[in-house]
Amino acid sequence: MNISVTLNGKKTVFEAQSEESLMSVLHNKTSAHVKCGCLQGFCGACTVLLNNEPVAACKLPVGIIRNAEIITLDYFEKTEEYNNIIKGFAKAGIQLCGYCDAGKIFTAYKILSLNKKVSREEIADYVKFLAPCCTDLDTLVNGILFALVIQSKNNSNIRQSTRTSKR
Repeated sequence: MNISVTLNGKKTVFEAQSEESLMSVLHNKTSAHVKCGCLQGFCGACTVLLNNEPVAACKLPVGIIRNAEIITLDYFEKTEEYNNIIKGFAKAGIQLCGYCDAGKIFTAYKILSLNKKVSREEIADYVKFLAPCCTDLDTLVNGILFALVIQSKNNSNIRQSTRTSKR
């Protein structure tokens, strides 16, 4: 079966069985870096952005993603959003292990992309399904809170510089 998608900004056609997991297709048939972990959707190793939503690629049959946009962590690492998240994580003392990074980073991205003020409790609700191996959930919440502050400051600086340049 041929499945057309946009992978990391490029139109791509996967040749795969419809029931094959997105993780196995990405892992075995592309150069995209997607890790195989628990195969239960909890560890975060296989998380990708599917139409701008974090999903566990190990649980998603490739047959249902026709015409979807997929972003992998190796592509996302080149974005300003990634830098904001990494700076927030560093400030919280989170050292990424290389295993469950995609789950933590893409969940943080989802929260940052809400473009609204979120409480500690709301963030905890978003991350409660994760089972990160290199940090506890409270520290992860702190890292996301720091990333929100960094993003807010960056957005404020951009608005300020735009106003200054229009004068």
